[in-house]
Amino acid sequence: MPTRQHLLKLLRRWLGEAGQGGHTIKRIAVGYKADRDGFWLARWLRAHGSEVYVIHPASVAVSREHRRAETDRLDTESLMRAFLGWLRGEKRRHCTMAPIPTLEKEDARRPNREPETLIGEKTRLINRIKAILIRFGIRAFKRALRQAADKLDSIRTAEGTPLPDNMRAELRRFLERLRLVREQIRAIERERERRLAAAAAIARGPHAMVRLIARIIGIGFGTADMLVNEILSRDLRDRRAVARYAGLTASPDESGSRRREKGLPKRATRARRGMLQLAWRFLLFQKDSALAQWFPGAHGRRPQDHAQEMVVALARKLLIALWRLVTAGEVPKGVVLRPV
Repeated sequence: MPTRQHLLKLLRRWLGEAGQGGHTIKRIAVGYKADRDGFWLARWLRAHGSEVYVIHPASVAVSREHRRAETDRLDTESLMRAFLGWLRGEKRRHCTMAPIPTLEKEDARRPNREPETLIGEKTRLINRIKAILIRFGIRAFKRALRQAADKLDSIRTAEGTPLPDNMRAELRRFLERLRLVREQIRAIERERERRLAAAAAIARGPHAMVRLIARIIGIGFGTADMLVNEILSRDLRDRRAVARYAGLTASPDESGSRRREKGLPKRATRARRGMLQLAWRFLLFQKDSALAQWFPGAHGRRPQDHAQEMVVALARKLLIALWRLVTAGEVPKGVVLRPV
């Protein structure tokens, strides 16, 4: 709290110094780089009457020399030059701004992002348990059983001996953590289903989009919730912006004769991964749709020849079709919906 009050005092002091110098201040604009602090500072400053912008760090031009000075003072000066240029209207030449979400929108993304972390932790634990058991020649142990920890005493190594005490204790701890992670994943899924069921009466907004997309056979509530909160609820101007935001189209960086891909921004990795998984699932559940019929014969190739390129193209087409579904009500051709 004292730090925030000090920031307000600093802004008021600068305002007073400008007034003493004979300048009339009608506008206070504050900008900072999007970092670990996120957007809470922007929302708090806006609530106290300031005009706030959050700058994409990668959009600020810096020197590409192999060795260059990097200090807080130099970084602040370059950030100030970029911010002032953006305020003058030279937006393409200096930097880009991140949209500042409300607290409700930020909170709505957590039920999709937390399971992703938990699933990664579950995979790591399973791989660790398998590695420990294989080290002793054990391949048939069923770790998914509820009594798996109790059966550690009865299993034997390939040499016919019991597991060593320390290794058995370590496996018990791993299995306990695995059980806890699975319970947390199930709890999050139950809470998400309860939240969507409670919002069933809402005819507009993100919840209505989720229910509409989840009507497509092959798309569950979890995937629909992720797509809506990560991509489709944003104000994207056209289909190219939708595909670009999800990292499903090229983003070249050209300078003279040099051309290279800039890579995926951090925000696009989650949406891209989800769309690629959905594209493969879509081929299984919507075989009679126009998109599924397009996939095997795209560019006259067999699906196994360039499967990675083609599934990215399918994911891009599918995402654009879903965007048109939630914005214009256009059901993709041949797609089967669940009955209302």
